[in-house]
Amino acid sequence: SEADLRNVSNESLFEEVKRRFECSFKPKKRLILLGAPGSGKGTQAPKLAEENCWCHLSTGDLLREEVAKGTDLGMRAKSAMDEGKLVSDDIVIGMIQKKLKEPMCTRGAILDGFPRTIPQAESLDSTLEEAGQGIDMAVEFNMPDEVLTERITGRRVHPPSGRTYHVKFNPPKEEEKDDVTGEPLIQRKDDTEEVLKKRLDYYHSFTSPLLEYYSNKGKLSTINANQAINKVWEDLLKTFS
Repeated sequence: SEADLRNVSNESLFEEVKRRFECSFKPKKRLILLGAPGSGKGTQAPKLAEENCWCHLSTGDLLREEVAKGTDLGMRAKSAMDEGKLVSDDIVIGMIQKKLKEPMCTRGAILDGFPRTIPQAESLDSTLEEAGQGIDMAVEFNMPDEVLTERITGRRVHPPSGRTYHVKFNPPKEEEKDDVTGEPLIQRKDDTEEVLKKRLDYYHSFTSPLLEYYSNKGKLSTINANQAINKVWEDLLKTFS
C-alpha cells in the first residue's frame, strides 16, 4: 500500500526498482528440477531462482506456509497430515497454482519436490495449462548411484550448530568430532545406507519415468551433476542461454 511504501527508504526503493528493471531482461521460465536425493538440486535451485528473478517453490515450504496462514488449502492439508495421510495431489497443485499467480512468481518459477510420479505430472500439466501457466522445461541432475551413496553416507553433522562434514571430502580434524567444540558428530538417519537405498529405489521406480515423460514432450534437459558445484552451475546457465 501507499502508506507502507512511505516507510521504505529511498535507497531500498531504488534497489528494488533497479532489480525489477534488470529482471525484465531475464528469461521467463517455469521449470521442474529432477534428480535423486543428493544430486545437488537443493544447492542450485535457490541460486538459480535468485539469478533469474524466479520464485523457488518447494512443496514442503508451501505446505508449511499455507498451514501457518490457516487457508482453506492449508487446513485441508493439515487435516490429512494430522491423520498420518499423504496430502492429496489436488491440494498440492492448488497451492502451486495459487503461488504462480503472485507477483514474485509471474516471471518464472522452479518446482522442487513435485511432481514425483507420472499421474502427478499429468494432473499438474492439465491444471496449469488450463490457466496458461504450463511447464516450460524439466532439468535432470544426473549422477550415478554409487557417487550419490558415497556423498550421502559420508555426511556427518554436529546437531547443536548444524556444521556439516564429510568423512572423505571434508573430514573433521579429529575423527567423528566437531572441530569447534570437540563434541561428537552424528550420521542422520536419512543419510544411512539402508534409508538411502529405499529413497533411491523409490526414485528409480516412480520418479525416473518422468524423464521419459518430459523427453517425449521435448522439454527435458540433462545436466551432469557429477562434477564441481561451479561447473554444474555453468552448465545450468547454458541451458537457458
